[in-house]
Amino acid sequence: MKLLVKIVRGIYAGWCVIWFVLPFFGMYPLFWIFSRKPRWYPHAHSLNRFWSFVQLRMYGLPLRINHTVPLRKNTPYVYAPNHSSYIDIPLLLNAVPGYLNFVGKSSLAKVPLWGPIYQKLYISVDRKSAISRAKSYIQSGRTLDQGRSVVIFPEGTISENAGHEMLPFKDGPFKLAIEKQVPLVPVSMPYNHIFLPDVDGKFIVKWHPLKITFFEPIPTVGLTLADLENLKNKVFSIIQADLSLHNYYEHRYTNDPEVSTFSPSGI
Repeated sequence: MKLLVKIVRGIYAGWCVIWFVLPFFGMYPLFWIFSRKPRWYPHAHSLNRFWSFVQLRMYGLPLRINHTVPLRKNTPYVYAPNHSSYIDIPLLLNAVPGYLNFVGKSSLAKVPLWGPIYQKLYISVDRKSAISRAKSYIQSGRTLDQGRSVVIFPEGTISENAGHEMLPFKDGPFKLAIEKQVPLVPVSMPYNHIFLPDVDGKFIVKWHPLKITFFEPIPTVGLTLADLENLKNKVFSIIQADLSLHNYYEHRYTNDPEVSTFSPSGI
C-alpha cells in the first residue's frame, strides 16, 4: 500500500509540473511581446493571471475564496498575506482582481525566461541590501499612487513552521499603508503549505483543497507612524487566529540537507 501511495503521489507531482510548465511555454511568445512596452504590461499581467487559473484548475484543487466583506472596486489596497508556499503567488493572482503589483525576492528575476518578465511587471527586492529595500518601497508607493493595489508578504520569507506559526512581521507594508493612507487587507492562506511545502532537498506535492480569506480592510486614514506597531500587531493577530483554526492536524516535513534538482528556490 505504501508503494502504491508513493507511485500515485509521484504521478500527481509529475502532472502538476507539466501543468505548471506547459501553459507558460504555450503563452511565452505573448508574454515576450506584452513585456516589451510598459503600456502593454497590464496584458502581460492578465496572461499571468490566466496561467495561474489554468494551473490551479489542472492540479484538481478545490478552491474556496472567502471575503468577510466585499472589497471596493477601483480602490487601491495593500494586501498583507501569510507566506507559506510557492503556490502563494499563483493563488493570489487567481483570487485578487485587477492589475496589481507584487513585491518578491530578487531571485525570481534570475529564473530563466520568466525572470526578465517578472522584473518588468513586478517589484523585486534583495532584502540583504538597504538600497534595494528602499527602491522597492518607493516603487510600491508609486504603484499605489497609480491606483493599483500591491501585495507584500509581511513575513518577508517562508518560515520553517509555515502554516502554523508566522514569523515576526516587518514594518514595510504597514508603514506604506499609513503613509499613503490606503486600506490594508489581512489575507490568510491556511493550506498552501500542505499542497506545496518549502522543504530543502525535497520536491513534495500533496493534493489538498485550498482556501484563501480576505478579511475586512483596515482603514489607515488619520493614522500616523506612531500607530504602526498597533496596526502590525492587529493584522498579525487576525491572520494567526485564522491559521490556528485550521491547524486541526499536524502536517510537517523534515528538512533534508541533500538538495535535489527539483528543490524549489525561495520567494
